[in-house]
Amino acid sequence: MSQALLDVDGLRVHFAVPAGGLLRRRWATLKAVDGVSFALAPGETLGVVGESGCGKSTLGRAVLQLIRPTAGRVLWLGRDLTALAGSELRARRRDMQIVFQDPLASLDPRMPVGESIAEPLQTFTPGLSRAERRERVQAMMQAVGLLPQMINRYPHEFSGGQCQRIGIARAMILCPRLVVCDEPVSALDVSIQAQIINLLMELQAELGTALIFISHNLAVVRHISRRVLVLYLGRMVELADRDSLYAEPRHPYTRALISAVPIPDPRLEAGKRRIVLSGDPPSPIDPPSGCVFRTRCPRATERCAAETPPVEAVADGHLVACHHWRD
Repeated sequence: MSQALLDVDGLRVHFAVPAGGLLRRRWATLKAVDGVSFALAPGETLGVVGESGCGKSTLGRAVLQLIRPTAGRVLWLGRDLTALAGSELRARRRDMQIVFQDPLASLDPRMPVGESIAEPLQTFTPGLSRAERRERVQAMMQAVGLLPQMINRYPHEFSGGQCQRIGIARAMILCPRLVVCDEPVSALDVSIQAQIINLLMELQAELGTALIFISHNLAVVRHISRRVLVLYLGRMVELADRDSLYAEPRHPYTRALISAVPIPDPRLEAGKRRIVLSGDPPSPIDPPSGCVFRTRCPRATERCAAETPPVEAVADGHLVACHHWRD
C-alpha cells in the first residue's frame, strides 16, 4: 500500500446513556466503536460491513470528527485530527466529505438544489463570483447525470435516486480526497443502486478520491471495495482485501455474513450452505466478556469467555480477531 492518506489507530467512541429508573438515574457506557484501527491509501475504497447497530455509521462520523472520539487517533496525512479544533479542523474538512443514507432528508427542502450543491464552494472558496459558482455547480450536476437546467428546482421535485445524485454532487464539488459514503444506496431501488454505485466509481477514477463505503449489503461492497473491514458490536473482527475475504473468510461472523449473499445462479443458490446465527446481537451497553461474538459463535470455548482475542495477521494485510482462526 502507498503512503496512508488516513490512519485510524485504536479509535473508540463511547456514549453515556441513562440506565435505571427516573428517581435514581444511573448512567451506563455504550461502546459504539471500541478499538478500531485501519489505514486508507489515496484513491482506495474501504468497505465497512456489519449488522445494524455494529458501529459503522459512528465510525464514519468519528473519522470526519463529526463525532468526537473518546480515545484513539485519526491521522490525516500524519496530522492528528483529534487534536484539532475550530479553524484548523474546518480547514481540513475541505478534503473530507460525506454522502448520507437518506438522500431527501440530507437536503434542505426550502433551498434550491443548486444552492445546496454550492454550499461547500461558498464556505471554502468565498472568492468565487456568483456566476463562477453557478458554472461549477452546473458542470458537477452534468457530471452526476443531472440536467444543468434543473439547478433552480427543489428537492421534492426529484426522485430518490436523483436526490442521491445531488448529495454526491455536493460532496464532490470541491474534489475532496476522502468521501465517507454512509449506506448511500440502501434506501434506493436495486436498479438505481447499480447506477449510483457506478457513478461513484466513475467519479473516484476521475478525481482520485478515496472512499469509505459503509453498507450492510456485502454484494455491493464486493463490487466497489478494494478492502473490507468487518465490524461486530463496535469491534473489528476481520480486515482483508476483497478477494481474500470473500474466498477464505477466517472469522465465523464473516463466514455467516458471506453465506447470506445471494448467488445469481439458481442452482448454485439452492445448493449453497447457509450459516444461520442464533440469537440477537448483545447490547453494546453490556457486551459479553472476552470475545463479543462468543454468545452467537458455534466455535466458542471457555477461552473465548475469558480472553479478548487479539488482532492477528493471517497473511499480508489480512487481519482477524479470533482465538480459533487456524481451525
